[in-house]
Amino acid sequence: MKKNTGLVFVALALGLGWAIRGHFGHEHGAAWAGAIAGLAVIVVAKRQDWAQRLPVLAALAGIGWGVGGMMSYGLIVGYGRGVDFANVFYGLSMLGVVGALYGFIGGGFFGLGLESTEDQKPHWPSLLTEMIAGGLLAWYVIIAQFEWKMTPPRSELWAACLGAAVALAWYLYRNHYRRALRVAGYAALGAGFGFGFGNFLQTMGTISGASFNWWNVMEFSLGFFGGLGMAYAIYTREWPKGLAPSKAANWLAFVFLFLALPVVNIIQAMQVDKFLAAAERIGIENGAAFARLQISIAYLLTAIFFIFSVIFFRRWSENRQKINSEYSPTMFFLYTFFYLAFSHIIKLVFVKGQSFQLNQVLYWVVLISLFLMWLCNRKKVDFTFAVTKQESWRRWLVLIGVTILLIALCAFVSIISHAGIPGYHKRF
Repeated sequence: MKKNTGLVFVALALGLGWAIRGHFGHEHGAAWAGAIAGLAVIVVAKRQDWAQRLPVLAALAGIGWGVGGMMSYGLIVGYGRGVDFANVFYGLSMLGVVGALYGFIGGGFFGLGLESTEDQKPHWPSLLTEMIAGGLLAWYVIIAQFEWKMTPPRSELWAACLGAAVALAWYLYRNHYRRALRVAGYAALGAGFGFGFGNFLQTMGTISGASFNWWNVMEFSLGFFGGLGMAYAIYTREWPKGLAPSKAANWLAFVFLFLALPVVNIIQAMQVDKFLAAAERIGIENGAAFARLQISIAYLLTAIFFIFSVIFFRRWSENRQKINSEYSPTMFFLYTFFYLAFSHIIKLVFVKGQSFQLNQVLYWVVLISLFLMWLCNRKKVDFTFAVTKQESWRRWLVLIGVTILLIALCAFVSIISHAGIPGYHKRF
């Protein structure tokens, strides 16, 4: 697969995952999307050492991208739908901060997994302790003491994520994980721009009057640009040979990905009350039985996917010669399809009386596009991980400055395009 094609592949994968995540929310939904992105990177790279640790690396990507799920941003989106530059620019730029925190921790964790070698292994207990301490300290100083609140009266856990991200950055820097730090930086830049730009697209879509889930477009934008940034940072650097695979770690990560994470998503997102309300809305008489049926289908689907995945994983473990040609792509498409199936259940796509949902159809368009991209490029010569120009602090400042200017331009275009739309919130 050519490098540019690979970049788009990963971007579309995380974009799709993050759009689906919108139906689940929070850390558990974001973790599934992040794991999909990690799998996509490995599919494109075709590196034997990465594929041998595929479950562990995907789990790290999932956990990293999932951390930011604790942040609240509903009101910030409303600021971006305003009519004056100060409020709109504030809303779009603060979404940029939230998106950047998602990307920095997600890219940092995944990059750290990729850069781990036999000679340089991260001490995860120390890192997690520093991140927790940094998060608590940042929240206490910024919110409790200075009261610099981003989205009152909602949760201000963005400050905790900021402290955790700073602690992660310092750990990567002082322990010379330069590649991982670079991945974190570009993932943050991409996801930050993607979130702010996505809210702009949502506003423009609402103004157009077209009946569509424009909120989902915003979520797709965060994932697309976040995935693009993360993939660019990975594919434009040479990487050392990774750690030898640990059978126990792979199995533990496998259970986390294919069993624990789906079950948590069922418990947290597929609640009886939601299905009861949906049953009443579409005229189903026995709402309780309907709710139990939907949840039972989700658990049954989880069991089927888990059993099938275990069989495939064990088969691969006995025949690692097919690791690049079959294993990584199969795991990626299986896991992505699994999430898409959950999306159909929670949105009642196949239930009679439910309205047509175009975004659910477009998920299939993206997934089929990903499959065709892989199918058309699976036998092509693998690209070389080339080192591009080394970044300086000046280059990073320019990139951040350009991103801020683009968000400011979006804010300006937004305020001259409408006289106020529903969902507008005023911060100042």
